[in-house]
Amino acid sequence: MVVAIVLVLLVVGSVLFHFLSPWYFTPIASNWSAMDHTISLTFWVTGFVFVAINLFMAYCVIRYRYKKGKRAEYEPENKKLEWWLTGLTTVGVAAMLAPGLFVWANFVEVPKDAGVFEAVGKQWHWGFRFPGKDGVMGTVDAKYVSDKNPFGMNPDDPNGQDDVLVSSPEVHLPLGKPVKALLRSIDVLHDFAVPQFRAKMDLVPGLVTYIWFTPTRTGKFDLLCNELCGTGHFVMRGSVVVEEDSAFQAWLSGHPTFAQTSAQVAGDAAAGKQLYAVCAACHGSQAEGNPATNAPKLSGQGDWYLKRQLKSFKNGARGTHEKDVFGKMMAPMAATLSDDAAIDNVIAYIKTLPDSPAPATTKGRASEGLGRYTTCGTCHGPDGRGMQATNAPRLKGMSDWYMVTQLKNFKQGIRGAHPKDLYGPQMALMAEMLGDDQATNDIVAYINTLR
Repeated sequence: MVVAIVLVLLVVGSVLFHFLSPWYFTPIASNWSAMDHTISLTFWVTGFVFVAINLFMAYCVIRYRYKKGKRAEYEPENKKLEWWLTGLTTVGVAAMLAPGLFVWANFVEVPKDAGVFEAVGKQWHWGFRFPGKDGVMGTVDAKYVSDKNPFGMNPDDPNGQDDVLVSSPEVHLPLGKPVKALLRSIDVLHDFAVPQFRAKMDLVPGLVTYIWFTPTRTGKFDLLCNELCGTGHFVMRGSVVVEEDSAFQAWLSGHPTFAQTSAQVAGDAAAGKQLYAVCAACHGSQAEGNPATNAPKLSGQGDWYLKRQLKSFKNGARGTHEKDVFGKMMAPMAATLSDDAAIDNVIAYIKTLPDSPAPATTKGRASEGLGRYTTCGTCHGPDGRGMQATNAPRLKGMSDWYMVTQLKNFKQGIRGAHPKDLYGPQMALMAEMLGDDQATNDIVAYINTLR
């Protein structure tokens, strides 16, 4: 009797949990409501079988329980029962699978009027490419991939010169228009998944896969990698912003074409020397950094990273948090650089300065930091040299006290939480892996050994 009661309670509890649980699908934001219908049908079929079997077991436990003096009957075959079980199982399986076949047929058949864009996955971030005015995507090849050409664009293909490159984890799409997403991986298996769109697909190295969908409501939705792609898999996140077509076109026009990125002119170091005079007051005449003024070492840091941080200070992505005292001091300094040309010039001058390692000031256990740095090294490089392809700055030889401060800022939400800081949330998640100040000091102490 106890077993029968437990089985009944299991059924009742499971049904109540299903209908009363607050955990369910996020509200749909695409045309793929058929996905929800097939899953709901699967729930009903499997749920009915679950309830029927467990209640039947409870009935059997009571009906055929042991009774003294009564012998059990042995019936090895029952063709009537077998036919019923075979028929009902066939109907149940067909009810679950058949609707999915119809959905899949629509899933692989892209509307002729669908727009096209490309999503490129690489450990551990997203990039996007749109066709230019000619409406034709340029060809790509892995052999062309480099820090300066992360998309692997074929420089000799005229169709790719006007392709719009979005080197950002945030992509915008127009509302109410079908789009086909071409999916390409630079390294390992990834997966393009937006829970609200219901559609998802793997990115397979060496292949170009695709999905299509029609965004049906405006908003900002999380883009996730649903394929275990390495140690930083959990931070491989992006955003899909769905907006009216006019806003989408304005956003798209704000990104460079491949031809524009290829034609970028290097900054003028001579002009940058005059601009750097303001910076030198804190960062030092040789950009060696100065802990007394809370100014980190700049010489030797990647020019692409310096440029991004200066822009972040200018647009408010950094230096606006109420607890970021020293960031607020840097923001007005960055504002003295009037445009991108001025930023390029001052960075060009910094590149001419000697790259002497900053003195070590952090006391930690380098042997303990070695194991922790393994995860960091996948982006920043095993030798801490930094990699533009993974948006990870150089660490070795840089100001260790500054690294400690920034890791704490990421953990406390002082840095990386601003909506305009597209890469900050990724680093904030990584910083959470450092449980306390000792762990932070240990990992920075190990970085100090990379010289």
